[in-house]
Amino acid sequence: MTPDPAPLPLRTTLALGLVTFLLMLPETLPVPVLRGLVVERFQVGADLASIFMSANMVGALLAAPWIGKLARRTGARRRLALTAMLLDAVAMQALAHPLDYGSFLALRTLEGALHISALTLLMSLVADAAGSRRGSALGCLGAGLTLGVAAGAALGGQFGKDDPLQTLHVASAVLATAFALSTWLLPREAAPARNAADHGLLAAWRRAPAARTPLLIAFVDRFTVGFFTTGFPLLLPSSTPEEKARIGMLLGAFLFPFALLSWPFGRAAEKWSRVAMVVIGSAVYGAGVMAIGIVPVETMWLLMPVLGVSSAVMFVPSLLWLLERAPDFDRTTAMAAFHGAGSLGFLLGPVCCGQLIALGGTEGGVGYTLAFGVAGLAEIAAAALVLLGSRRR
Repeated sequence: MTPDPAPLPLRTTLALGLVTFLLMLPETLPVPVLRGLVVERFQVGADLASIFMSANMVGALLAAPWIGKLARRTGARRRLALTAMLLDAVAMQALAHPLDYGSFLALRTLEGALHISALTLLMSLVADAAGSRRGSALGCLGAGLTLGVAAGAALGGQFGKDDPLQTLHVASAVLATAFALSTWLLPREAAPARNAADHGLLAAWRRAPAARTPLLIAFVDRFTVGFFTTGFPLLLPSSTPEEKARIGMLLGAFLFPFALLSWPFGRAAEKWSRVAMVVIGSAVYGAGVMAIGIVPVETMWLLMPVLGVSSAVMFVPSLLWLLERAPDFDRTTAMAAFHGAGSLGFLLGPVCCGQLIALGGTEGGVGYTLAFGVAGLAEIAAAALVLLGSRRR
């Protein structure tokens, strides 16, 4: 690996956090209006509606393994990132036009591929350019990422309460803004990429056994998020504009603490035990997820911030842990592996959620209790595996 460059100035790092915010905000804008955007628009059930939230993850999963290879061959990460952002804005706008459900899902898949490509290249460029402040820089990007997800979930209910398609128009405009800012802010290549693997996630799994645990954590974390994007909007009543807005606000109560604390916990991970932070955060988060399908709405206003804090405890530390455990990979490949594992989790999460809800049935909320119980247990099991593995070492 080449020596680290001079660290990015703080204001540049903050500005790149803003770009990440704008890149992520469109991804959750449609979540609070999932019923109107998909179920009512295309006259499909909850199980088919869940595929909408997985389709972009199919695209992400297909694109992530090859983005490192393409960046290595062209040596043009910056140009590729800008192209992906611009095309993502176009694809998001196209989703609002009249389509049959099959074409709608195909376009959503393409949008997911473009989005993960832009995000992976952005994060790898910043990780290379950040120098000795890599933990702080990734913490800032993590804060922007989660704040964008939080803001999208909170604002989506407001933008789409009268017309769900409005969320897609706003999402396209936000992505276009991210592209415009990135032409000015995105770092240049800090050094030529090398040792890039042709297949991001699979190569990291085979060639770097020490990286498997943080990749597993990335998978399980996104797996549970898939339950929130699909099951949560369907769990709560949404027959009135006020109820639709409440779904977005509850998701915001989870995601805003997650966003605001990602940076400080990212900096703390440079000094504290990353394994301990991942174990504690995962265990608390898993227990909270299990409770989602049981507690009344009033209690959710207290539970959701707890979920946000515990998520922040483990998010950036798990990413830094991966970079530390895969020293032979260039950072584009490592980021691609991280996002590939997460995309696989997000792909399977909504599908599993929809099937578990159908299995348990919606009568009395049994299906939702079953779904969130399985998701929470998966997170707790991952924390137990991390703890067991660290003790063995």
